[in-house]
Order: sequence, then structure tokens, then C-alpha cells
Amino acid sequence: MEQQPASVSRTGHGRRAQVAPVASPRTFAGDAKAPGRARKHAREVIEAAVPDITGDRLAIAQLVVSELVTNAYRYGTEPGDRIAVTVDAAPEGARIEVHDPARRRPKLRAPGRGRERGRGLYVVQAIADRWGVDDRPFGKVVWVEPAWH
Repeated sequence: MEQQPASVSRTGHGRRAQVAPVASPRTFAGDAKAPGRARKHAREVIEAAVPDITGDRLAIAQLVVSELVTNAYRYGTEPGDRIAVTVDAAPEGARIEVHDPARRRPKLRAPGRGRERGRGLYVVQAIADRWGVDDRPFGKVVWVEPAWH
């Protein structure tokens, strides 16, 4: 039986966005260089799938990738682990997935004074139509459908 994702939906609909089948699974070493490499990969995939994409939409997608991959690298990997990134894009919307080997789900942390970390999921939540976490046999996938309207 397929498990339904734990998700947040700004629109309140329980449906996933309809996107074209332009998939891009790619893996990156779970290290400090992963966010930059994943941003570049996402930009290339999105520009190929949606040649006339606006700079604002592209920036939103790259910010989502950066935040999710940074979380995966910091909290979801150990030395030698890899992070998988999938980007599906179409003019109507996108879906970004980041897979890591940890089962621990990300949590929204209360913002604190002097805290330099812990705001990434708040950023993702603010710019996403929907986002959620699905369990996998060996880890989890955090997915986001950015708001492109």
C-alpha cells in the first residue's frame, strides 16, 4: 500500500501539481559542495524544460534546492553518503525532491536570538505551494512544489 506523504498545502488541495515528465535524478556527495552543485543542476534542468522561465521563478527553485540539499548534507548524511536530487519542471509548475539516507524527519525550529541556522524550512514553507516528507526504505525524500503563480 502506498503511503500518503505528510504534506503542507497552501492551496488546501490534496493533489500534486501537474508537471511534465522532465525528470532529472542526480546524486551528489553529501558534503559542503553539494548545495552549489545541486543548484547548478536544477538551473540546467529547469532552463531546458522551460526555456522562457522568469528569473524570479528560477531563483525560487534554486533557493528551494539550496535549502533542502543543505539540510540533507548537514542533518541527513554521514561521511561517504550521497544525496539524490530530482527536478521535474514545466511552465505550470515544478517539483523538487531531495533524497537522503536518514529516516529523521526535518523539523521547523523555533527561531532564536543569535541562532544562525534553523530557518531553511521556514523559507521553504513561505515560498512553496506544497511540501512534505515521504519515508523510503533507506531514508527519506523531502519534496517541494514551489509557488509559481
